[in-house]
Amino acid sequence: MKRIHLDKDIQPLSAFRANAASIIQKVKKDHRPVVITQHGKGSAILLDVTDYEEMVDTIEMLLEVNQARRELDQGKGVPHQSAMKSVRERLKQLK
Repeated sequence: MKRIHLDKDIQPLSAFRANAASIIQKVKKDHRPVVITQHGKGSAILLDVTDYEEMVDTIEMLLEVNQARRELDQGKGVPHQSAMKSVRERLKQLK
């Protein structure tokens, strides 16, 4: 997803209503979100579905990384060699 261009990607609700299909097509083609305004203030953001899914995936991954860092800071980590040994043993049991 690309960044919003303030001079191109802000649309009042009335313009969105009148041109919804073309604005949606532009969002899909350019992969840039559009800010919809009401009474001169930002009200909603229109995103391409794929861009939204990628954004959610990225946020979830960052949350997991932060959780892992907190756990490591609390001494809950497992040395790499021990983790790999455990994984190999589990794989042998599946065979």
